[in-house]
Amino acid sequence: MRLIMMGTGPFAAPTFEALYAAGHDVVALVTRPPRVVRGRQKAEKSLLPPIAEQHGTPVVAPEDVNDTASRAQLAAWNADLHVVCDYGQILSIATLATARLGGINLHGSLLPKYRGAAPVHWAIYHGETETGVTVIHMTPRLDAGPCIGQVMTPIGSDETTADVEARLAQLGAPLVCRCIEQLAAGRVEAIRQDQSQATRARRLRKDDGEIDWSRSAKAIHDQIRAFTPWPRSATWLLRREGEPLRVTIDAVREVLSSGESANSVVAVTAAPGAVVDIDGDRLLVQTGEGTLALTEVQPAGKRRMSGGEFQRGYRVEIGDRFGNVGDEGDRRQETGA
Repeated sequence: MRLIMMGTGPFAAPTFEALYAAGHDVVALVTRPPRVVRGRQKAEKSLLPPIAEQHGTPVVAPEDVNDTASRAQLAAWNADLHVVCDYGQILSIATLATARLGGINLHGSLLPKYRGAAPVHWAIYHGETETGVTVIHMTPRLDAGPCIGQVMTPIGSDETTADVEARLAQLGAPLVCRCIEQLAAGRVEAIRQDQSQATRARRLRKDDGEIDWSRSAKAIHDQIRAFTPWPRSATWLLRREGEPLRVTIDAVREVLSSGESANSVVAVTAAPGAVVDIDGDRLLVQTGEGTLALTEVQPAGKRRMSGGEFQRGYRVEIGDRFGNVGDEGDRRQETGA
């Protein structure tokens, strides 16, 4: 089939390469132009244009894929199908109509759950134990078209968004190729999404990474996994001595069994975020429900280090507290500082 690939992010790369391997005629790559941040182009580059160049495929990067000039260019390629994955723009009815069969989209969730820009992040954040990829026949509504293919995979208890996205990208590539074969043969079984089960997965913001220590140990653990590699999860160390210190927390472990629980006397009365024990290479911190061992942290402007290295280097003590800078006055009153 004559295909136009539309993709920008790394999630799309395995699918793009699979289209060539399957022998399809990829007539163009449509990708997003580099975003401008504070007058400078964003440093990271799409992985897709180099793949296209290896195969002699034209590359275009329109500001608006739905404007008149873009639609005319798409129509001139006389494609059978648009293949969309990790692209970044919603296609209008008129744009979809520039290919004979419209468009299909590979999405990183088990639709109708987690429609939107960050499906893997929010699935992990909410403690889901499984996810998957879905291919839909596209409509102008965001991720709302009928499903024509789906593959499920479990989410490991310590997997991050980066881990799961990499696996989903590999699972999605052969699924897209199977769906294209079915479309070409006219034997697609399209299943309408149950709109009542739809949930949203909005685009992430930097402040999503702020840790609320009143949440449970499991919820905070899931947040840290979900927001790796971006925006990461951060907090402030409020010490009895010294200024507040900004700290990013990259890995934790829930402390569950009585044999490894924190100092029980301290933990009973400790406020969420309080350091309740120091155990070898870990800092044990009270949450709203349960205790977390901080195993990998990064102070602002410094390298990543283990919880033990951090404790020794910054002289963290039992009774110090993680939280918001606004909590510092309350902490000083509690400790008499």
